[in-house]
Amino acid sequence: MVKSAPSPIASRKPSKVEGIKENSNFLREPVATEILQDTTHFTENAVQLLKYHGSYQQDNRDNRTKGQEKDYQFMLRTKNPGGLVPPELYLALDKIADEYGNHTLRATTRQGFQLHGILKKNLKSAIATIVKNLGSTLGACGDINRNVMAPPAPFKNRPEYQYAWEYAQNIADLLTAQTGAYYEIWLDGEKAISAEEAPEVKAARQRNGNGTIIHDNEEPIYGTYYMPRKFKICVTVLGDNSVDLYSQDLTLVVITNKKKQLEGFNIFAGGGLGRTHGKEETFARLADPIGYVAKDDVYDVVKAIVATQRDYGDRTDRRHARLKYLINEWGVDKFRAQVEEYFGKPVEAFKPLPEFKYYDFLGWNEQGDGKLFLGISIENGRVKDEGSFKLKTALREIVEQFNLHIRLTSNHNVIFYDIEPDSKEAIQDILSRHGVVDDPSKIEPLVRYAMACPALPTCGLAITESERAIPGILERVRVLLDKIGLQKEHFVVRMTGCPNGCARPYLAELAFVGSAPESYQLWLGGSPNQTRLAQPYTEKLHHNDLESFLEPIFVYFKKSRKSKEKFGDFCDRVGFDAIREFAASYEPQTANGTSKSRHRVNLKEEVYGKLKEVAESQGKPMTQLVTEALEVYFQNLS
Repeated sequence: MVKSAPSPIASRKPSKVEGIKENSNFLREPVATEILQDTTHFTENAVQLLKYHGSYQQDNRDNRTKGQEKDYQFMLRTKNPGGLVPPELYLALDKIADEYGNHTLRATTRQGFQLHGILKKNLKSAIATIVKNLGSTLGACGDINRNVMAPPAPFKNRPEYQYAWEYAQNIADLLTAQTGAYYEIWLDGEKAISAEEAPEVKAARQRNGNGTIIHDNEEPIYGTYYMPRKFKICVTVLGDNSVDLYSQDLTLVVITNKKKQLEGFNIFAGGGLGRTHGKEETFARLADPIGYVAKDDVYDVVKAIVATQRDYGDRTDRRHARLKYLINEWGVDKFRAQVEEYFGKPVEAFKPLPEFKYYDFLGWNEQGDGKLFLGISIENGRVKDEGSFKLKTALREIVEQFNLHIRLTSNHNVIFYDIEPDSKEAIQDILSRHGVVDDPSKIEPLVRYAMACPALPTCGLAITESERAIPGILERVRVLLDKIGLQKEHFVVRMTGCPNGCARPYLAELAFVGSAPESYQLWLGGSPNQTRLAQPYTEKLHHNDLESFLEPIFVYFKKSRKSKEKFGDFCDRVGFDAIREFAASYEPQTANGTSKSRHRVNLKEEVYGKLKEVAESQGKPMTQLVTEALEVYFQNLS
C-alpha cells in the first residue's frame, strides 16, 4: 500500500482480500487460469477477483438438493456511466439473457443492467458479446470505482444536465482500471473499439498531484491493492436528487453561471448505506458537504479524494473500509485537509444550494429540442415476459424499430429519448399490445416509488425474500391504508433481503430490511426526497404480523399529521416514542365501537393474477374490485 493507515489500524494485519489482490498480477490470476478449466465454478480467490470483471458467483438456493453440488451460476453487471445504454448494447443484452441467462434483464439501482443465471462455460462469450457491442462489465463490482451515476433526464434545453452526463462519463474514464487483465481474459487480448477518452482525462490520470499517482505501476491511480472497498460516485444538478446523492462516497453537483455555462462543482463525500445486523459500529451515513472546486480542477480533486481513501481507508476490517467511516472518525475538517494536501491547494467554500427533490421522469416528456422522451416504470427493475405482460418483448421491439438510446434510472426504470413526435403513437401501440403502461398516473403510487433488491434465490447475502415478496407486501399496505381512510396516501417503500442496503432502504419513508427468514427490521422516517436517513423502529417483524403492526402507526399518522404532511416527515417530527405510546394503547375499533376483526381470504394464484391485472388496468385497488364484485354477487343471490 502507498501509505500506512492511521493508528491503530496501521498495526493490524490486512484482510485476506488484500493479499488476494496483491498476488493477482493486477486482477489476472487465478481467474485467467480457472476460466479455462472445465468446472462449474471458481475457487474462493478467483471469486473475489471475478467481481472486478463485473461478475458474482452465485447459486440458486431454490434448486439446492442435500448431498448434491450447488446450482452454480453467475450474475453479470454492466457499467453504464450516466445510465447510457446504446441500442446495439441493449439488443445484445436481450439476446444474452435468452441464450445464456434466465430470460430476464434487471435494471439496477446504479443505472446498469444485471444478467442472472449464466453458467461458467458461457461467461466468456457473454462478456465478449457485451464488450463488442459498446458495453463493459469492468469495474461494475469489486474494490474500485463503481458505475458513475447522473440524472437520466435528457433535457436538451438545460445545459446542466448535459454537463452532468459529460462529467459522469469522464470521471468514469478517469477511474477505469488500467490493467490489461480484462481484455486478455475475456477477449483474448483484443481491445474492442470504444469511445475515445477526452484528452484532459488522459492528462489528469498521469498528473501526479502531490502523491495521487503511483509511478511505474500498471494502475497509476489505484496501485497494486486497488481501493479498500467499493467506491461510489455520482454527478447531479441543482435540486435534482434522482440519484440519491447523499448515499454516495463522492457526489459532484454542477454549478453554472447566469448564462448556464459550467463554472464548477460542489462536493459531497462520505455517504454509504451498507451495515451489518448486531454490529453497531457499522451504520448508514449521509454524505457531508466538503467544498467547491472550479471545473478545471475537478479531475484533480476527484483523484485527491480517491487517494485519501486509497491510502488511509481501513484495509484490515472490510466492514469498516468505506470512506464514510474514515470521514466519520476524522471529521470533515481533517478529511478536507488531507484532500487539500493531495490536491495542492485549498478547496473553496461550499456554494449555497436549493432543496433537493426526487424525480422519476416517468411518462411522456418534452426534452427541449422538439423531440420527446418516455420514462417507463419497471417494477423492481425486472425486464421480463410473463403471461400477457410482455415488457421484454415490447422494449426489444421499440429498440429494433426506432433505434433509440436508453438511459437507466437509479429507481431501476428505463427512459427512451430522442423520440420523433410522429413516432409516439407507434410506440404507444407496441406498449399497449404487450400490456405495458406508459402513463404513470395509472400506476399504483406505492409501486411507482418502491424499490427492492433481488435477494433470494441467487444473492448469497440474502437472509430473506425481497423482490419476490414486495408485490404482495405493497398490496397489503395499500389494503390497510384504504381500510383506515388513507386511500390517496402513498410514500417511498424500499425492501432488501439483508442489511447491506442495495435498494437504499435507509433513505425510505418505510423500509423492510431482512433480519431473519420471513422477517424484517422496520425502518421509518426517511424523507420523501431521500435527503434524510430513516431509523430502525423494530428489529424483527414477521411478514404475517404486518397489518396488526402497521395499523396503529398509520392511524396515528391519519389523526395527528399536519396538513399535507408526508408519512416520513410525520414519523421524523413526532418521534418513535410518541408512535410507540399510541400503538401500545391502540385498539382496533369498528364504527359501532366494537373490536374490529381482521379478515384474510386466500385466492388461487391464477385468480389473483387476473385480479391484479384488471385492477392495474382500471387504476383501482384490488380490494375495491373484490368488494364491488361480491356486492353484485350477493345482490343477485337475494
